[in-house]
Amino acid sequence: STAADLLGLMNYMEGLRTITVLETIMVASDENVTVTDTEFSNVTVRLYLPRRAPDSLKRAMLYFHGGGWCLGDAGMKSYDLMSRRISNELNAVVVSVNYRLAPEHRFPIPFEDVYSVTKYFLQSKVLFQYGVDPTRVCVAGDSAGGNLAAAVAQQLLEDPEIKTKLKAQVLIYPALQALDLDLPSYRDNENKPVLTKNLMVRFWSEYFTSDPSLREAMTSNKHVPAESGHLFQFVNWSHLLPAEMRKAHVYKGPTYGSAELAHKFPGFLDPRASPLLASDTQLRRLPPTYILTCEHDVLRDDGVMYAQRLRAAGVQVTHDHAQDAFHGALMFILWPFDLAVGHRLFNRYVEWVNENL
Repeated sequence: STAADLLGLMNYMEGLRTITVLETIMVASDENVTVTDTEFSNVTVRLYLPRRAPDSLKRAMLYFHGGGWCLGDAGMKSYDLMSRRISNELNAVVVSVNYRLAPEHRFPIPFEDVYSVTKYFLQSKVLFQYGVDPTRVCVAGDSAGGNLAAAVAQQLLEDPEIKTKLKAQVLIYPALQALDLDLPSYRDNENKPVLTKNLMVRFWSEYFTSDPSLREAMTSNKHVPAESGHLFQFVNWSHLLPAEMRKAHVYKGPTYGSAELAHKFPGFLDPRASPLLASDTQLRRLPPTYILTCEHDVLRDDGVMYAQRLRAAGVQVTHDHAQDAFHGALMFILWPFDLAVGHRLFNRYVEWVNENL
């Protein structure tokens, strides 16, 4: 779709978006789960309610899909299948959120959508309506959705109106920072399948603006101004990554860019877009956390560094690292052949949720 983009026929993201549309299925309930499309706080959600006779209050998961903030839909086959399985196997209410997407709706709109849905759902009267135990609610998401889940969990701690505390957060190969796009994982996996460095830079920049100057600066990793240099301590891989991930890579420290970009597009320095920028004091209050990272993934080091920082802050963290997997591995649980890795990782994540929610 890059050629189509150059010809002006089709925006690159619109090209990718056609795939989303082809993968999206209509709402359909089954014998185990009632599925409906509805709105929470004026945001569309796909709601999964287990049909089991309620002997006690249920658990609940708020799920945010991936797709670089530009693509994806709660109704895509793989997301629908995963939500159904979690709802049925864990007897849980699943709220899968169709937040508005960039480039039409840039940061902070996707974040604000998932945040307002979460806040709405956490009200006592809404939890009561769906028979949910207020002490057993988690947020979860993959890729850009993992970014949104991490940001929501952090922001809830700062919100005086929220009385219900999350029981857990589940971050599946999350994107967690837009400061350093030259981490060892970006270098090692620059051209690996599914998510290349160029595509991730494109997603990040589109989240904030269509102005190509941000994308160019991000590509050369010269987008952060010197006045924000103190933030690099939170993403300094030279001490946040284990030796086997640093390999022979040498940490050189940041190369600063012009202050103008950060003034025009301050989003990339905002913890609601880059949750790794939260202070240790904030991290300390977060709930038990599950993080899945994949070896062959530009986003690998984001998740690894967050796991390291959360542990150091005293948060209970389970970090599963899949040596044999690419970004997006969970999406392959639907393929006609049994792609064992996707099933294995999904089962492991469901098991953790079952034990910790």
